Amino acid sequence: MFMAAIEATIVATAMPSIVARLGGLALYSWVFSAFLLMQAVTTPIYGKLSDLFGRKRVFMTGISVFLVGSLLCGFASSMAALVAFRVVQGLGAGAVQPLAVTLIGDLYTIEERGRIQGYIASVWGTSAILGPLAGALIVQHAHWAWIFWLNVPFGLVAVTLAGLYLHERIERKKPAVDYAGAVLLLVFLSALMLVLTQGARWGLAGALPLLIVGTIALLLFVRQEREAPDPIVHLELWKRRMIALANMATLAGGIAMMGVIGFLPVSIQGVLHASALVAGFALCAMSLGWPLAAVITGRLLLRVGMRTLARVGGSAVFAGSLVVALAAGRDAVAAGAGSFVMGMGFGVLNTTFIVSIQSSVDWSQRGVATSSNLLMRILGNAVGAAVFGGVLNLALKHALGLVAGSAPLGSTQNLLESAIAGSGESAAALHFGLASALHWVFAIVALFSAAALAASWMMPDHRTPRGAVPARPG
Repeated sequence: MFMAAIEATIVATAMPSIVARLGGLALYSWVFSAFLLMQAVTTPIYGKLSDLFGRKRVFMTGISVFLVGSLLCGFASSMAALVAFRVVQGLGAGAVQPLAVTLIGDLYTIEERGRIQGYIASVWGTSAILGPLAGALIVQHAHWAWIFWLNVPFGLVAVTLAGLYLHERIERKKPAVDYAGAVLLLVFLSALMLVLTQGARWGLAGALPLLIVGTIALLLFVRQEREAPDPIVHLELWKRRMIALANMATLAGGIAMMGVIGFLPVSIQGVLHASALVAGFALCAMSLGWPLAAVITGRLLLRVGMRTLARVGGSAVFAGSLVVALAAGRDAVAAGAGSFVMGMGFGVLNTTFIVSIQSSVDWSQRGVATSSNLLMRILGNAVGAAVFGGVLNLALKHALGLVAGSAPLGSTQNLLESAIAGSGESAAALHFGLASALHWVFAIVALFSAAALAASWMMPDHRTPRGAVPARPG
């Protein structure tokens, strides 16, 4: 879990140095998009495979593929090669997080499950803070390849321990693998992720064919899953109110989360002209609040009830987003406090939803059900990046167009850099435009947070008997 959690922040920190060595700036965004794309499309498939063939075999295979990709990334001699190897790395990453979380549902009783999920969440919080620091130290004092090779010792230890101590009782029967469903799901999610991550660059002409292909694949996929004897995705799970609402809240929360992660630092630096360190602390507040709330939630689940905690978590996410929306551009400390409250809300929701979902299905569907929730977070982050990037572009250009004597509307990235630096002939106009545009970004963050609150508030109260033992423990 540490490998999957630290991957995004440590690579982002090192990418400027990697581009300086390898060149290929045009492929910069593909280093992230290729990994995210393959992680998203394989997450539900690994979940189903683990239900068919057992967690151990699929978990160890996923980690092994991830390690091979990590090794190859370190040996990349060009940006094109690095993107290709990130595809391999993402193929393995789709198994790491969902199966680690699913295993907790298999191995622990309901009393233990919330507490252990809290510990797993603390790994995410720690990694989010350590990632940028580790990335900076590696590129400054060692070869950039160690950004990827750092995964190898952790992965080898995880594979070894899983091989020695993870025991399962698997029914020996020939599974009916839904290959057609898997292919159609790959096509649909690939088209969707490409549109979300690259649509702004390609424009309507480039994105429209993918939208058509994705829509056709989705329609065929739904028909296939209804007819398949053992579908790759159990659509009937989405008919369960608790699972559907939990996934909807996770999707909306993932979108809102991306708005804060992507644009709160820009607001603090570009509007308030505070240092990057201040912006980093404000953003890290979310990473601190998340594991703290997750650990507390794990200890309160059975006493307080899942519906109450879902409402508390949704309310915290919404309240924090309002604080961020009101404070961004005015007070960095208050914005950081809002980020912290949002992080606590996400910590409560994540633990509550995962434990609720895993407790509502048996072993044979636990991998699929868990993966569906984690996929919603990945898709939410991708949708958020696309939505808020587009909102910022449109709002910034509109605001600058209203300012007499403003600079020509060129690259948004150049405008942001000029605003943060506080230089140029139209520094005041840029400051006004950026503040106005970010106001719209954080207002929409609050809207998606409200949607997460609404879905959380409607959650039914799911009760699991104390002492409930997983269906197939080791």
